[in-house]
Amino acid sequence: MSGLDKRGDAYENKFAHDAELKFKAEARRNKLLGHWAAELLGKSGDEIAEYAKEVVRSDFDEPGDEDVFRKIRADFDAGGVSQSDDDIRDQMHALMATAIEQIESE
Repeated sequence: MSGLDKRGDAYENKFAHDAELKFKAEARRNKLLGHWAAELLGKSGDEIAEYAKEVVRSDFDEPGDEDVFRKIRADFDAGGVSQSDDDIRDQMHALMATAIEQIESE
């Protein structure tokens, strides 16, 4: 195998690794976001864990974060939770940083 082939394999492996980490971080962020939202919605016990799973599943609707945002926004509106769009997006951003830290420390 030539040096160029090895370098190409290394880039492919790094890309695959980075994609896996991104997927894990987004799933972890969504779980943390689900716990945060569930508490604001007045859920408790097993309801919190189940709601967090719903939030994680909502991310499979379409690429990007908008599907998760829309779920939280709709649930907050239905549940009478007063959080602005900016508050939700800020929480999503903060929890992504937390999720990355958690995954890197594993």
